[in-house]
Parts: sequence; structure tokens; C-alpha cells
Amino acid sequence: MSRTLGRVEISQNVEEMLNLASKVYGKHQADGDASPLSKLDGISWNDVGPKINPALAKHREAEELKKQMEKAYRERDIYIPEIKEIVMSSRNVLKSLNEKNPKRLADWGFEVHDSVRAPKAVKAK
Repeated sequence: MSRTLGRVEISQNVEEMLNLASKVYGKHQADGDASPLSKLDGISWNDVGPKINPALAKHREAEELKKQMEKAYRERDIYIPEIKEIVMSSRNVLKSLNEKNPKRLADWGFEVHDSVRAPKAVKAK
């Protein structure tokens, strides 16, 4: 029975992975020419390493913008129920006033569909 001497996992979390990359790059730089990572084929820490800090900065910027976006959505959502209610009530009043010609609601910005709605498809079991 073979046994592993240790599993080394790399986080799927972008920030954690970038922090790890920064540590690996730091150690690679400290070791200089003696670093075993100098022998990587097809990719070089000397090329990729300097890109870590800008990537980390952009990640942090994106996270901050995400927080601002979520706050803006929460603030927007406060207004939605009342606005939706008045739009629906207005549609109902205008529809009752224009019962014979509901296309007039287009003058108010409503989309008026006069085709027959297709029946819902029955799901097969």
C-alpha cells in the first residue's frame, strides 16, 4: 500500500492563491540563481512574478467595487415595490380606459402584444 507523504493543495480562492504566489516568488527571488524554480520549462518566475502585485491590487479593487455595487442594489431595492405598484396600477387604469384599443398604452411607453399567447409546453415525465 503506497502512502502519500503530504498533499499540497492550492486554494481555489483567488486572493489566497495570489498571496501564495507572492510568497513563492519572494522565496524564489531570495534564493536567486540557486532556486530550483529557475529550471521551470516554458514559464519563468522572472516574467510572471512582477505581475502578482498588480493582479492582487486589481482583485482588491474589484472586491471593493463589488461591495459598492451590492450597497447600491440594496439602496435601489428600497424604491422598487412602490414604483412597481404605481406602474401596475397605471397600466390597469389605462387599460380600462382604452378597453377597445389597448394599443394606445404604447403612447405611455407600455409594450402591447396583440398576438395570442402560446400555450405552455407540457413537461414529459
